[in-house]
Amino acid sequence: MNLIGSLINRRGKQFTFALFVLFAICAVAPAQGQSAAAGDAKGLKPILDYISSGWDTLTRSMTDCKSIVDPKITAQSVLYLPREMAEPASVQTLSKNCNVRVEHLPMEIHRLGEISTSNIDLPGLLYLPNKYVVPGGRFNEMYGWDSYFIVRGLLQSERVELARGMVDNFFFEIEHYGAMLNANRTYYLTRSQPPFLSSMFVDVYEATRKQPGAKDEKAWLERAYADLSKDYEMWTREPHLAGDTGLSRYYDFGDGPPQEAVKDETGFYRKVAQYFFLHPEQADHYLVEAQPGTEQQGAGAGYTLQVCDAATTMAHAECEPPRQFRLSKDYYRGDRSMRESGFDVSFRFGAFGSATHHYAPVCLNSLLYKTEKDLEQISRWLGHTDDASRWNKRAEERKKLITKYLWNQDQGFFFDFNFMTKQMSDYKYASTFYPLWAGLATPEQAKAVLSNLKVFEQSGGIPMSTEETGAQWDLPYGWGNIEMIAIDGLRRYGDNADADRVSYEFLSTVADNFHRDGEIREKYNVVTRSSEAHAELGYHMNVVGFGWTNAAFLELLHHLPATMVQRLEQEQSQPLPSAK
Repeated sequence: MNLIGSLINRRGKQFTFALFVLFAICAVAPAQGQSAAAGDAKGLKPILDYISSGWDTLTRSMTDCKSIVDPKITAQSVLYLPREMAEPASVQTLSKNCNVRVEHLPMEIHRLGEISTSNIDLPGLLYLPNKYVVPGGRFNEMYGWDSYFIVRGLLQSERVELARGMVDNFFFEIEHYGAMLNANRTYYLTRSQPPFLSSMFVDVYEATRKQPGAKDEKAWLERAYADLSKDYEMWTREPHLAGDTGLSRYYDFGDGPPQEAVKDETGFYRKVAQYFFLHPEQADHYLVEAQPGTEQQGAGAGYTLQVCDAATTMAHAECEPPRQFRLSKDYYRGDRSMRESGFDVSFRFGAFGSATHHYAPVCLNSLLYKTEKDLEQISRWLGHTDDASRWNKRAEERKKLITKYLWNQDQGFFFDFNFMTKQMSDYKYASTFYPLWAGLATPEQAKAVLSNLKVFEQSGGIPMSTEETGAQWDLPYGWGNIEMIAIDGLRRYGDNADADRVSYEFLSTVADNFHRDGEIREKYNVVTRSSEAHAELGYHMNVVGFGWTNAAFLELLHHLPATMVQRLEQEQSQPLPSAK
């Protein structure tokens, strides 16, 4: 009854959708004499119930013991407060009830990279004042770009206050930790994540204004303007500048292997070293042999590697003498920067993302354009016309630079640009849809990208790339957040037919797998339409939860034509074929 009530309470366009889903759910209600449990196992209702209850299951706060747990790190639970902040009563209660050690950070932080995480004795959770939704599984903290998609799902679910609290948490991060962080753990104090915060704020602000009895929000607008401007400036100064292109890049301030990757990605860096050892043409300077004078070039663990003649039998194998190698400091810089991009792991920025920090990426610069346009809008809401003009000028300049460096007219794709080699990449990646999502693509550019949809599209949706590398952010994997970005981009330029079809492909993939195992996952194999994703590179599980997939399901379903929703409902009411 709660689900039906929430559907009925929708307004306008949502109300039409709600009535249809209500009809569809009623149409498959249990027949007289049939158990309620059996009836609930069919149609869309179980998955919508799962998502609705999931928001509470995935919510964390500083009064909740489960918020402290970090599946990525084996260490004592520690909660860190900003240096300048007194200990709140809620934290005192948490410390007492959950056996949590509470510490203050060793210094005030004004900018990202200002503090070295080596100066923090034990890794721990960073304090946030409001409740927040985590992705799920090993990701038990509030993430930067995940939260944008989660917030959109919360707004679809009319959880406006929870969404607003998450936005205010990010403002708190900017004010006390120097930037919007990858997530609120101490080992993330060296990097951010793709800057979706302005989009988050604008969506929540507009939703707040539509609520009954909405009050004047000038103070919140002023805070948003100041904090978003500060976060934006981090991306537009060194070391986040992409050479002399005028564009920006991903860049992590830390050194060596990232602390959070060591436990759950055991063996990953050995695979990287082996790959570069066997593919020296791609190794560049990323592999350092342990020889006198090379100690300062390498970082992390050492690996013993050797080449054996595969043509001989194991009993008489002819092998070169074993040699000791370490991955270089620059490789780890690229690896960490890849993690700031969110696309960990992909071969988009070279093998294993090793050259991420050498690229001006399509995704990041599209997001910065969107941030400039959002700050222009916020300026207008505040009545600051001069500021609005300045932000508009910045956005137009960035649009020109994106066309100059990232647009390939002949192929009809947006590509990343390696500013070190002065060459445009030819790696076809789903980030080509970001300029459409952000609204910066010209009609001609958008038409060319839309015509290339067929290059990506699979029976289960849009995969990340056209290259099968074994990495989870490449073919054959599709992710709900990028399905949302791509489909929003299609709709923005009027291609509703393709948007509807791709939405249905992904929705049915998620729904089919949900009705098999009762869970929603972080990613799907969109070629086989399966949640059995066995990525070879990165962490080796398909995490259950899952925040942005839950949001994608609600968002894509909401914009789907009623006839297609009915078709999906009917298909999910039928017995699934046996898994092969």
